[in-house]
Amino acid sequence: MREKNLIKAYFSIVKPGIIFGNAITVAAGFALASKGNIDWGLFVMTLLGISLVMASGCVFNNYIDRDIDSVMERTKDRVLVKGLITPRVAIVYATVLGILGLLALFLYTNTLTTFIALGGLFVYVIVYTLWLKRRSLLASLPGSIAGAVPPVVGYLAVRGEVDLGAGLLFLILMLWQIPHALAISSYRVEDYVAAGIPVLPAKRGMHTTKMYTILFVALFAMATFSLAVFGYVGQWYLGVMALVGIAWLVLAAKGLWSLGDKQWARTMFVSSIVAIVVFSVMIAIGN
Repeated sequence: MREKNLIKAYFSIVKPGIIFGNAITVAAGFALASKGNIDWGLFVMTLLGISLVMASGCVFNNYIDRDIDSVMERTKDRVLVKGLITPRVAIVYATVLGILGLLALFLYTNTLTTFIALGGLFVYVIVYTLWLKRRSLLASLPGSIAGAVPPVVGYLAVRGEVDLGAGLLFLILMLWQIPHALAISSYRVEDYVAAGIPVLPAKRGMHTTKMYTILFVALFAMATFSLAVFGYVGQWYLGVMALVGIAWLVLAAKGLWSLGDKQWARTMFVSSIVAIVVFSVMIAIGN
């Protein structure tokens, strides 16, 4: 029983839900670059490599945030808070995961892809988690940059060079990350206040948060059209993403007059997941 619990602890500390969610965007980036001619061996190794790198980042995040995790309702049962894994073991675990992931990318993809993945890990762990998260409202910006790296990794694994397609993918995912993060911080604002983490809903109020959310949802919707404008995807993608963008924008705006703050935040969180999944699927089947 103890061994089973230990395995579960090592599994949960890498935040498998986050890895799975990002894996969908990795697949989208890979499919966009492949244009229907998918090298499945390369895809598997790319997905494995970046998943290990993301797992490393999540473990480092758990290690750094273990003090504030203990006072937040949604994180109080995390592995390091409960002492199921020691901090020293967590550091070793995170380091090994990162090295294995970067090695897989280096051996099976290309140098550029490996360095982009390393850069994303650095931004997430050092710039976001260690430096800005507890100090600034601007922490969501480096967080959104790190979150936009996985689909770019998938794209670069095929192309091997930064081009317009890679740039558009990065921009789209970065813009998506901001309303997604605002929804989480709005829904869990009490947790962030208790932990002393500055977030927009607590520092500037819900009305300001909703206005920023509407802005970035609109920017995300417009950015998704760029892939069709520049010929990376077809008309089916454009039609579906137009509907998704309009629907998400309407939901965001409803918070100004008809939805309570908590209900709005929950709705925006769920709709953000739907939006990025539909976006990824339409890339895979629409180019």
